[in-house]
Amino acid sequence: MDSVRWAIEPVKPRAVYSSDDTIGAGTRPGEPARVLIVEDDYLVASETELALSEAGFTIVGIVSTAAEAIEKAAAEQVALVVMDVRLSGDRDGVDAAIELFQRLGIRSIFASAYSSADIRKRAEEAMPFGWLQKPYSKASLVTAVRAALDSRGGKH
Repeated sequence: MDSVRWAIEPVKPRAVYSSDDTIGAGTRPGEPARVLIVEDDYLVASETELALSEAGFTIVGIVSTAAEAIEKAAAEQVALVVMDVRLSGDRDGVDAAIELFQRLGIRSIFASAYSSADIRKRAEEAMPFGWLQKPYSKASLVTAVRAALDSRGGKH
């Protein structure tokens, strides 16, 4: 009789992640990695958010300036930043990425149409995980983010 009662009691739902969804997970096992998107083009930012959310990552926000990126990354436990080079405001994404790395130890993937040798040389100080040349596919974005987080060993 007890086993029948147990079988009909409601079960509280809980999130379950496949092994692909936990690549680069945060500080707790099974927790999706937290990603910040720094992009001043609303449509590109929205598509990036959708692709990464569907892949199982937690998007902590979308910001469009270097100052907002640093503030948001400091306030959240961010594992990675997807960073455009050209941003609104007086500082660019390279400046933001360098400051994020030096102050907070947070590295970026640059996702930009601007990736000249001069820009890449300047960005070396930020120790970027890599570069995605715009336009890029959702699949290449997700693959790059997973590879970057995997290379970190899933540590915060």
